[in-house]
Amino acid sequence: MKKTAVLTFALMLNAGLLSTQAAAAGDAEAGEKLFKRTCGGCHQVGISARGSFGPQLNGIFGRLAGSTTDYQYSSAMKSSGVVWTRETLAAYIEDPKKVVSGTRMIFWGISDPEKIENLLAYLQTFQPQ
Repeated sequence: MKKTAVLTFALMLNAGLLSTQAAAAGDAEAGEKLFKRTCGGCHQVGISARGSFGPQLNGIFGRLAGSTTDYQYSSAMKSSGVVWTRETLAAYIEDPKKVVSGTRMIFWGISDPEKIENLLAYLQTFQPQ
């Protein structure tokens, strides 16, 4: 019984450490440069961010797709039921129409996993603390 409790505690501790490492994956500085070049024409982040040609992306992780009030989303996005996690965002950045068929987002996607991780690391810096 004691061994089981210790093993369970060790697994929980290990899972916590690995999830911290996963959240820290990517280079936020490289992601910022890529965001400005690739995403910044349509999306905003930061203190004064607002929806424009695309929705603002502050606090995107954990948010239901199509739910900010300052942007007019497509019906497909509003009814997608997608919650933005690292995994769903990575898949969406790679191939938006595969994740949300019928999205109005005009973007071919990024196939380089390192670039995707860099973007996610940058977006993570705009999560509420």
